[in-house]
Amino acid sequence: MDMSGFLWIREPKEYSFEGNTVKIVTQPNTDLWQRTYYGFQNDNAPVLQMKTDEQYFSFVVRTEFDSKRRFDQCGVVIYLDSENWLKASIEYENAQFQRLGSVVTNHGYSDWATTDIPASVKSMWYRLSRRGSDYCIECSADGQDFKQMRICHLFEGGGEISFGIYACSPEDSSFEARFSNMEITDCKWLAHE
Repeated sequence: MDMSGFLWIREPKEYSFEGNTVKIVTQPNTDLWQRTYYGFQNDNAPVLQMKTDEQYFSFVVRTEFDSKRRFDQCGVVIYLDSENWLKASIEYENAQFQRLGSVVTNHGYSDWATTDIPASVKSMWYRLSRRGSDYCIECSADGQDFKQMRICHLFEGGGEISFGIYACSPEDSSFEARFSNMEITDCKWLAHE
């Protein structure tokens, strides 16, 4: 995939492009979260994304990671501004389990929908599909068999959007996240009949 159209929002201190792989080393105390439940606002995670006004498409990416501290995460993102975005990732919890999930932030309030998976999982594929201002996030262990994680709406996501990848460490941690096999395709999320 041609990465020339991708731009950083908060460029990380340490990263590299090697062939078709992007590597990001996270910095401590970086995150994307707004208000809900915890009360705090954190909008300092590095995001690498491109812009499009295409209304129907899918974006696929494989993530690999050596996360080891609570909330370490990397995945796919649509970052419109500090109060409107969505992300999907695996967030490390402890040596037994981590949380595969997604966050949707509309007008400054985040939610968090998750399911527990084994801590031994260190790779995940994501497919983000757009149909206007509605979005579908899917995940896959092998890049072939994708399972639905979430369907959602972004109130500010109907026009030109930006989408891509992110990685962060909300606590005092750092890890290397690797992103590969990035691809933009026709929309794989078919219309509901």
